[in-house]
Amino acid sequence: MKIYLDNAATTKMSKTAIDAMYPYMDTVYGNPSSLHSAGQAAAEALAEARRQISACIGASPEEITFTSGGSESDNQAILSAARIGERKGKRHIISTAFEHHAVLHTLNRLEKEGFEITLLDVHENGIIAPEQVKTALRDDTCLVTVMFANNEIGTIQPIAEIGKICRAGNVLFHTDGVQAAGHLHINVNEQNIDMLSLSAHKFHGPKGIGILYARKGIPLTTLIEGGAQEQGRRAGTENIPAIMGMAAALCESCSRMEDAAKRMCLLRDKLIDGLSHIPHSILNGDATNRLPGNVNFCFEGIEGESLLLLLDDRGICASSGSACTSGSLEPSHVLLALGRIHDIAHGSLRLTLSEDTTEEQILYTVKSVTEAVEYLRGISPVWRDLVSGKKEFILR
Repeated sequence: MKIYLDNAATTKMSKTAIDAMYPYMDTVYGNPSSLHSAGQAAAEALAEARRQISACIGASPEEITFTSGGSESDNQAILSAARIGERKGKRHIISTAFEHHAVLHTLNRLEKEGFEITLLDVHENGIIAPEQVKTALRDDTCLVTVMFANNEIGTIQPIAEIGKICRAGNVLFHTDGVQAAGHLHINVNEQNIDMLSLSAHKFHGPKGIGILYARKGIPLTTLIEGGAQEQGRRAGTENIPAIMGMAAALCESCSRMEDAAKRMCLLRDKLIDGLSHIPHSILNGDATNRLPGNVNFCFEGIEGESLLLLLDDRGICASSGSACTSGSLEPSHVLLALGRIHDIAHGSLRLTLSEDTTEEQILYTVKSVTEAVEYLRGISPVWRDLVSGKKEFILR
């Protein structure tokens, strides 16, 4: 049995997305900046994709910029807000300790330039309270950036409330919505969002293409020079096939979001219940206020990498955290932000479902994880010390 449970890392492209892309690789292949009929056909497709995407998030077409993905969108949003603030003498930015590294590394860059960065502490349930943002706001705050839903533990943040606080304080609000798109309702006006980052391959679209929504009137700092494409916000010929695939995938995901979420929540909770029966384990993040398909556990006395290899042998694709840090030997910064100690954070497992996940696969996964954890503990000297009483258990 082959089971793919790493959908937070990337998703399988939908047939709808693939079908939407093909004509723009075969017959409508013109450059949308060209004035001839082939170019104008591509330009019309580009405009239609912009209209479709903007409708999915409650925006206007002119507020949509196409990028290479979530990381670029995060970079451009944060750097743009920083430059706007800098011109006004405001050099303070608020974020959280468990953001994606595309956000945290950009903030590190700005800190070296003299910006002051406040990273809000995360509660053990993985949720930021709006009051934390309100308390941290200062007269020189130019930006608040808080992710919509966490990429590792799946917890959903009170975006509308945080956005309202920022709007009242005349502070720009950006949210990394990469994990939320296609799974949660997004409306930039209702939720007081000034800038939003999305990535197609997280909702069954192609890799290498993303979206930056920026509210009308917010001047974006150009990261890539060399042309007037994307209303002068990003140079380079637009990837029309990928953009069309992304638009089709987002529309499809949003249209079936409610039914898919209900089904995935049932399977998610069944998976959580099954893994909770493993002794000395703990669910990371809030049990219910999380993405429909996200399950993240820590198991005491094991290493997450060894668990992943055993699961792969059983046909299960999983992860121990963000795919962007899979080569790191350090434990997840997200889990450390929750208060997990290094030894516990090293034994983490992230399982993320899709609309195609079945109950049979969930039951098989529970059985496989249970047996793999038992095997790894059986050969672990650390586990022997815990069982013998030489060391004390941390997870009860």
